[in-house]
Order: sequence, then C-alpha cells, then structure tokens
Amino acid sequence: MSAIPRLPIILLAPVLAGLLQAAPADDIQRQLSAGDYPAALRQAQEAVQAAPTDERLQLLLVRSLLTIGRYDEADAAAARALGRVPESIQLRWIAREAALADNHPEAAARMTNQIREYVASRPYLYRDAANLVTFAKVALLLGADPKEVMDKVLATALELNPKQPEVYLAKGELALAKHDFDLAAKAYQAGLKQAPDDPDFHYGLAQAYASGDRAAMLAELDAALKANPRHVPSLLLRIDHDIDSEDYDGADRRLDKVLAVNPWQPEAWAYKAVLAHLHNEPATEEVLRRNGLHFWPTNPLVDWLIGKKLAEKYRFSEAAACQRKALLFDPTYLPAKEELASDLLRSGDETEGWQLAEEVHAKDDYDVEAYNLATLHATMAKYATLENGDFVLRMTAAEAPIYGQEALALLVRARRTLSAKYSVELVRPTYVEIFGDQKDFAVRTFGMPDIGGFLGVCFGRVVTANGPAANSAQPTNWQTVLWHEFCHVVTLQITKNKMPRWLSEGISVYEESQADPSWGMHMSQPYREMILEGQMTPIASLSAAFLVPHSIQTLQFAYFESSLVVDFIITRFGLDQLKAILTDLGEGREINQAIASHTEALPQLEKDFAAYARAKADGLAPKLDWKRPDPELLAPGAEDRLADWVRREPDNYWALRMRARDLIAAKQWPEAKAVLEHFLALDPSQIGADSAYLQLAAVHRALGEDAGERAALTELAERDDNAADSYLRLMELARLARDWPAVEHFAGRFLAVNPLVVPPYRYLAEAAEQQGEGAQAIAADRMQLRLGTPDPAAAHFQLARLLHRSNDPEARRQVLQSLEDAPRYRAALALLLEIDRPAAGALPASQPLPAPAFPPTISHP
Repeated sequence: MSAIPRLPIILLAPVLAGLLQAAPADDIQRQLSAGDYPAALRQAQEAVQAAPTDERLQLLLVRSLLTIGRYDEADAAAARALGRVPESIQLRWIAREAALADNHPEAAARMTNQIREYVASRPYLYRDAANLVTFAKVALLLGADPKEVMDKVLATALELNPKQPEVYLAKGELALAKHDFDLAAKAYQAGLKQAPDDPDFHYGLAQAYASGDRAAMLAELDAALKANPRHVPSLLLRIDHDIDSEDYDGADRRLDKVLAVNPWQPEAWAYKAVLAHLHNEPATEEVLRRNGLHFWPTNPLVDWLIGKKLAEKYRFSEAAACQRKALLFDPTYLPAKEELASDLLRSGDETEGWQLAEEVHAKDDYDVEAYNLATLHATMAKYATLENGDFVLRMTAAEAPIYGQEALALLVRARRTLSAKYSVELVRPTYVEIFGDQKDFAVRTFGMPDIGGFLGVCFGRVVTANGPAANSAQPTNWQTVLWHEFCHVVTLQITKNKMPRWLSEGISVYEESQADPSWGMHMSQPYREMILEGQMTPIASLSAAFLVPHSIQTLQFAYFESSLVVDFIITRFGLDQLKAILTDLGEGREINQAIASHTEALPQLEKDFAAYARAKADGLAPKLDWKRPDPELLAPGAEDRLADWVRREPDNYWALRMRARDLIAAKQWPEAKAVLEHFLALDPSQIGADSAYLQLAAVHRALGEDAGERAALTELAERDDNAADSYLRLMELARLARDWPAVEHFAGRFLAVNPLVVPPYRYLAEAAEQQGEGAQAIAADRMQLRLGTPDPAAAHFQLARLLHRSNDPEARRQVLQSLEDAPRYRAALALLLEIDRPAAGALPASQPLPAPAFPPTISHP
C-alpha cells in the first residue's frame, strides 16, 4: 500500500480553503438562481464574515444586494471586498456596476481604468476563463473591436474552460448587443448544455428569439420562470411582450412582482412610465420616470427604454424626445443614438436619421443593425424619386419608369377618397418607399434582413412596401397593398398613432374591399369554420393575435376578424361613430372607453359581434352541407366507403370537392362539368389556387369550349385580385374573340399584380392598336423593350410602324434596331425602304399590322 504524499502546509492550505468554501458559494448561487434572494443574502453575509478573502463569496454578496435594489449597501460591500481582495478584477467590475447604480460615475470610471492597469501590469494573474470574461467586458467598454473581443478573448476563455457558464453568457450578451441574434442563440444553447436549469440562459435565448419567433421566446421565458419565478430579467421581457400585446393590466401585475424583488429596479419604473404614457397620464409618467432615476439620476437606460417602447407604439416624436434625453445624460450611449436614428427615419426626418445611423456604424462596425442601415442608405441613394405636393415616392431606378406613375396616381386617388371619407386634413407629404428586394424592405422597416411575412408597413407618414420584384415568389397585388397602407396613414394621423393594432388593421382591410370588391378579405370556408367552432379572439385581446399566431392561417384570420369587427361597427352604429372613436383615441381616451361612448359597453359589444360574425358565417353558401366526413372514412382501407359517402352527398362541400377531383382525374369531362357547375351555383364565392372556377375552366378547355372557359375565369377574376395566371389566359381568350376592351381590362388586372414581365404589354400593344389608340400602343411596345422581350426584333419593328404612322422620325432608328437583331427581317426591310423613300408619307391608316409573334398559348408570364 503506497503512502499518500505529504504536501507542505503552505501549499495545502489554499486547497483546503477552496474545498471548504465551495459548498457555501454553490449553495448561495443555487439560491440566487432559484430566486430565494433573502436566503442568498443572509448566507452570503455569514460566509463572507467567515472567509473575507474569498473572491467568489464577495462577488455573490454584492450580486445579492444589487439584485434586491440595495444599491448603497452593494456599493459599500464592494469597497470592503476590494480592501480584502485588491487584485480581483472581477470584484472591480461588479464594484463598477454598484457605483453606477449608487450614482458614483467617477468611481465607476476609476474601476474601469484600474482593471485595465491591473491586466496590463500583471497579465499572468488573469488568464483563467472567468477573468478573461471580465477583461472582455472592459475591453468593449473602452472601445475595443467587438469582433476581436469575440474571436480572441472570449474564444480563448472557452478553450481554457469550455464548462464555464459565464463565457457563454458573455458571448450571448455581446452578440445580442450587436443584433447578431443567430450567434446569440447558439451561445445560449451551448451554455444550457453546461447549466440546463440556469434561468439566465433561458432568458438569453428568449431575447435571441424575440424579434423573429415570439412563440419560442415565450417558451424560453416559461422555462426561465419555472426555474426562478422571481427572475427579474425574464419578468421584464415578459412585461415587454405584454405591452406589445396591449395587455396593460398583465404588464402592471408583473411589474409589481419585479418591484417586490427590487423596489428601485430602473427598467421596471421605465415600463411603469410607458404604461402611464399609454394611459395619457403625463404627470404620473414623470413621477414614475423619476423613480427609475432615483439612485442614478443620469442613467440613460431609463429614457432609452421608455422611448424604445413608445416607438414600438408608433409614438415617434415622443420616442425621439426620450432618446435625446438619454443622450444628454450620456452622449456616447449608442443604443439611444441608434433608436433616435430609427425614430427619425420612421417619422420622415431622414437627413438627421441617416446621419445618426452612419455615426453608429462608424463607431461600431460590428453592430449588425447599424451595418444593415448604412448599407441600405447607399442602396437607396440610387433610388428614383417621384413627387408631388402630397407624396414623395421612392423606388428602384429600374422600376420607377415602369409603374411609378401608376403607383403615384393610385396614392393620389387613395388620399382623395380616404381623407374625405374620414374627414381628416393630412400632414404633407407622405413618404412611400417601394423596395425591389425583400431584404432591403426588412432592413428599412425592422433593421434586420431576415424578417418576412410583411407586404408593407406604415409608420404614420412613412410607408414601406415590398414591390412586385420583392414578391416574385408569391405575387401579390401591389395596388391593394398601397391602398391598405395609405389607409393606415389616415387612421394613424387621426388618432395621433394612439390606436390598437386590431382596429388599425381592421379598418385598412375593410377599406380595401370598399375600394374594389375583389380586394380585401372575404368570408371563406376556413374562416367560416373557425368562427362557428369558436376560434375567434375576444376584441379586447385581438391585438395579441397578431404577435403569436399559431399558423399563417390564424394570423390571416386575425386580420379578417379585425375587419369584421369594423364592418359590424359601421353596419350597426354607422361610419360617424367609428370616426368618433378614432377622434377620441387621438385625444387620449382608452379604446374600451371610446368604444363604449359611441357604440355600447365592450362586454355587450363582444356578445353582439359574436352573433353578427356567426350570422355572416352561416350566410356563406347556406344551401351547402358543410359537415366534414367522419374521420374513419378518411382512414387507409376505407376508400370504397368514402366513395359511397361522396355519391350519397350531392350538396356536401367536401363531397363535391372530392367528386370533382376524381372525375377530373378520370378525364370524365362532362360529368365533372356538371358537378362543378352545381358546386359553384351553391357557393359562387370560391377563390384561390383550389377554386372550383379554375377546375371548371380546365374542364371547358379540355372540351374545347372557349366561351365556357372564359366565363368561368371571368367569374373568378372579378372576385380574386391576385389571379395573375387567370388574367393572362383571359387576355389570350379575349384576343381570340377580338374583344379588345376585355384584353385591356385583364392586362390592367395583371399589371396590378406584376408589371415587370413582357406578356401583358404585348397584349396591350395589340389591343390599343386595334382600337386606334396609337399613343398607348407605342407606350406598351416601349415597355416590352425596356423589360427585355424575348423577340426584340419584332418589338422594334412594331414600334417603328407605330412611330412611322404618326410621322415620328424615331421610326427609322427603331427599324434599324430591328434589323440589327434580325438582318433578314423582310417586313422591317420593307418598312425601312418606305421610311427612306423621298416622297414617302405615312403608312395608310388602313394597312394592317402584322400579327405579333405570340405563342399559340400563354399560360405563364
């Protein structure tokens, strides 16, 4: 049996001391993580008395005092700790935090400088992972390059100790500060592997998910609060979400929980001030703001947070004022400068807004949002601008000549219609920016490129929208998008941006359908089912439905339900009462009070609206049987029983769909035609990719019945503002029938979805020519050439003929360009001789144009 080696007592003592103190420190840390702050403080005080030179115990004592808001005691405790462990940079860092919280900024600055001096003079003492994390934080504070800190200092710390939770926390915090949410999520996920129950990591993940996935954010907050129900950062983030959801009572209750932990928590008082502002209580708001500044009167975070939340409520002028206050306290506080830039850009003050964004980027080139804005600014400098007294419209230089004037004309019509309807004098001008790239739209709107799902956003006087090129994967009617967003301009200016989201969206969707019956949202089978199955959200909670939808369909239903509420208010109480509600909101009244004053109390309104919505749902195709087949009929092996059920249900929605599908698959065209005609007679409202109109059109086409196909597609086209393929086929059918007004009509419908492709302009050129509209035909031919027609020789030739007919000398250049592309083009050679003949006049008006080089069938642009 070998003997245990004997160590000198001077070497053994630190080992024994560490073993003795590890258990109390671990216990204190567990209590802090679980939210038992009084017990953690008591044990820390006792442990420090027993081992005053233990660095970790001293850190835990100061952290306990800071957590419960005893800032003056934390400041004093940190000073005592440094007297015991003067070489500790971790203690100096937390001493800095305590000094700031206790309004001793000079002492805080002194701690920062001392840490730098200690590390510079004795670097060998601070090469462990925990000290490298502290050094990384100091280096960032002193202006070090964030990427170098991440790649060198924190990476080294991780190599030294991959199990140190603080390293992952530091990486995540740095990534979050620079808006690098993917990197932050990865850091916190890695940290959770080391500390699965640590609420700080769940909270960090929640922050990383907040801007892109609210459901995931809430799940992580639930996990954090399960581990520690009093975890202040998680409670604050949940409060932030409550305010976004307009659950102000819930936010207030959670704020009371935070203040029960720390009665001087600055962010809690800032959120309280936000709630007072939203309740139109300015005196209370100022008192609450001052509570947040009680210990540290020049803390820029308080005004920054108030301004940030007001900006999210579109109160941009008030938000900008808050950021300017924060910058008065600390001109170097980049979060406030970045928020101020955003506020100004969203309120139309672009000169200062872009300048501030550039300043933030110059100061911190790792900040992803600042980099994105700086890059976008350079891109938008190349945009074309179209303006009149009411609008400043910006578009890409390539798209502006194609549909810029049409967009401007639509906006002018929307302004004239909606400002008169809602009796409002709008502030001029309105800024509208249409983006050719979805990522540019997302950066301009949200600061980040990877936020999808939005067609347009209105900030009050500034509208941003995805254009047709940005929506190429899922084409959308850009005209209805602009009308919708401009309606927001009207209602937000009436209410001074003080309206709940559901009402704002509801009015905009409602006004779409008032402008054009094919626009907007209409009762459909999914919406009917959701209403009758009780899936409607109460009006009081409707804004929250936009934040955490379970699916795309539930998000769309939130828009539809909101518009249905507006329809109900106007139908039952009149437009003037809706306008009065908006006026009250602008004067600061709360939505429930405003509704009750001009309609009825919200509980009764909820009840009456539910009945109205059910009646609307029941009114959709009332002669149809909407009952779904029993689930067992859909199980594998039940095909024969399902087929028998389908045959026995002549008026069932689902049976008709299945019967039509099966008959089409079997190419039993006459039988399919009869079923589809019966189906559409029962439910003529069907639109979308699975519409029975499209199936019926396909059946008519298979039977060679052009008139029937055209009739079916026309019915669909008058109901669906987004049926581009149907519009194109209708142009072809109308051309075959030489119905030139119809060709023009459906070309216009197509261009409202996608004005960036050639086919509709070819149809327009021929229709205009055949109707003697030479100028319109010339414009359509020019557009073909601009967009890159696949047959430029024919397009140049057609344009040359039209120009020659109107005695325009440009005809010669166009015919030469045609011959350059096709030197043996006989018709072009003949036209050139005609143009160059000395005594030649214009072509006889009766001389027909050669038929354009159309393909025999066009089904896609």
